[in-house]
Amino acid sequence: MDSEDDMLDANDSADDDFYSGGEAGLGGSDDGDADYDFADHDSDDSAELLSHRQQLNYSILSEADIQQRQEDDINRVSTVLSISKSEACVLLRNYNWSVSKVHDEWFADEEHVRKVVGLLEKRIEMPNDRELTCGICFESCPRTSMSAAACGHPFCSVCWRGYISTSINDGPGCLMLRCPDPSCTAAVGQDMIDSLADDEDREKYGRYLRRSYIEDNRKTKWCPAPGCEYAVEFVMGGGSYDVNCDCSYGFCWNCTEEAHRPVDCATVSKWILKNSAESENMNWILANSKPCPKCKRPIEKNQGCMHITCTPPCKFEFCWLCLGPWSEHGERTGGFYACNRYEAARQEGAYDDAERRREMAKNSLERYTHYYERWAANQSSRQKALGDLLSLQNDKLEKLSDIQSQPESQLKFIIEAWLQIVECRRVLKWTYAYGFYLPEHEHAKRQFFEYLQGEAESGLERLHQCAEKELQVYLEAESPSKDFNDFRTKLAGLTSVTRNYFENLVRALETGLNDVGPSTSQGACSKNTTTKSLGGKSKSGKSRASSTSSKTGGTGRGVDESNIWTCDQCTYANPRSARNCQACNNQHR
Repeated sequence: MDSEDDMLDANDSADDDFYSGGEAGLGGSDDGDADYDFADHDSDDSAELLSHRQQLNYSILSEADIQQRQEDDINRVSTVLSISKSEACVLLRNYNWSVSKVHDEWFADEEHVRKVVGLLEKRIEMPNDRELTCGICFESCPRTSMSAAACGHPFCSVCWRGYISTSINDGPGCLMLRCPDPSCTAAVGQDMIDSLADDEDREKYGRYLRRSYIEDNRKTKWCPAPGCEYAVEFVMGGGSYDVNCDCSYGFCWNCTEEAHRPVDCATVSKWILKNSAESENMNWILANSKPCPKCKRPIEKNQGCMHITCTPPCKFEFCWLCLGPWSEHGERTGGFYACNRYEAARQEGAYDDAERRREMAKNSLERYTHYYERWAANQSSRQKALGDLLSLQNDKLEKLSDIQSQPESQLKFIIEAWLQIVECRRVLKWTYAYGFYLPEHEHAKRQFFEYLQGEAESGLERLHQCAEKELQVYLEAESPSKDFNDFRTKLAGLTSVTRNYFENLVRALETGLNDVGPSTSQGACSKNTTTKSLGGKSKSGKSRASSTSSKTGGTGRGVDESNIWTCDQCTYANPRSARNCQACNNQHR
């Protein structure tokens, strides 16, 4: 893609046309045609980013939060229905912890609800005898050592404890525990568990109860990160399904896979299955091996001779070219290193199907490898960026604060830059899965997609290089640097523009590049193809999309410049009909 040329251009000058970070960014050039005015809008960008992050459609729940919410729901049901907390807990468990559903069902038919969940309308007391017979061990025990659920069936404390312990050790099914009497359906509530079970079993039961509150509730899920004990409550409605847990793991609420915008859940599922399945192994086998004519085991040719001998116990000897028995080969077939029988047979069409399958498998493997390597490379780069961010937060930020004599609160722009790098690497990674499944016959969409992807790569590399290599200069300095404020302006500007570009890229891909019309010629796109792109503005006033297209000779990623205008403030490429910039809301002049 053209991103390599763009990155080379970026390294040549500090005030690059795509991300200007020099004096033009601070105060504007003499002719008033400055690329960016980051110094004036840096605080606004930070406030906008903070506001965006506060508008979340989910909340993170710790173990204490879960327990508190659970108790609140139990108390609410207990108060409204005038029942005990233990009975309220039984009701909520049976109706998946939905308070509204409990209320609806209860007031619609209380008798039916009691029968279904095992709540008796009136508690039955045990017989008032000095000694009672346990219904499990059939031993006669004093009444004081006997216990019963609301049904009144007496069992000794030892049998109750064993019954409860066995049920708890069997798993979460203990939450639906009923009376041990086979003919009774009375529920055993948490009050009996607390009074009869030992400490270990009570702790297990409480853990199952909290997990039930999350797992049975449609609005809550556990964070899927290994070892994470946070849960997430999600509010359905507008916005994306992306969730960022307090453990720093991001995932999709809908499918619980790693956060994957702009790719939909179905595509992610197919991509993960393809990466883990044996399909690519079979493609490799088809492309690089041939089956033994006798035992059909695949054989890879690792020497120059065409005389192949299969491994024991088969030991069949055959010709690699025509797969015929080697005993039939001699001087008339061209000797040991050539076989004109194969050429003659291929001319007759005998091997057309086999060759076609092998060629298709090879092409499929090469195409998959192309996308997978870049997907994995961005994943690796993202993991490295996460490590660098952690190192910066734990150690380097404090060191930089001491060297540059600035409080850490004024260095948050560096953290924001690295957070943006991590997020952009994730988005860029999934664009390769998007590209893999993009229909090949939609040439205009594919060409425009590759243009947007190339620009995204170019912009991200600039930001990553600035945050990684240029920052290192100031970390290794021995005294405060005079140009540190210039670095601040440049890095903040790169972060802002890269964020805007990737947000627009995500929106464009999530809508399926609907603004791209059918191509009328090779590399042609409709007049609306750039409405979602970010075209940087160069000093000459030409759009970045135009300059990039000229580098490639105008083929493959053509953009109709006459139907766009470039924002003077943020360089976003807007459709001609827009009066305000779609990225920063700056009015078009």
